[in-house]
Amino acid sequence: MSIPLPFRQRSRRAERDEARADWIDERRREARIVVADVIHHSDHLLRIACNVLVRHGETPEEREDARILLVVLEAKTPGRGNHRNQDPEVER
Repeated sequence: MSIPLPFRQRSRRAERDEARADWIDERRREARIVVADVIHHSDHLLRIACNVLVRHGETPEEREDARILLVVLEAKTPGRGNHRNQDPEVER
């Protein structure tokens, strides 16, 4: 005979899933705050916030807007991240 539902202990998996969902919700909220105040945050922080929204945004529109902002940030600083591929002769 099993224990009735109101008295049954929640499984560790359910607790972990709930904690993870809460954590993602909090990161999504923080990312929205950063993106809403673009002028006062660094490009690096904006990229992190956009990546969070691209992956975990609630609506397709929110994910698409974050992706577009990432493209704009990349256009603002072209060549970012390509330091390893540069020819050493060009740097001299």
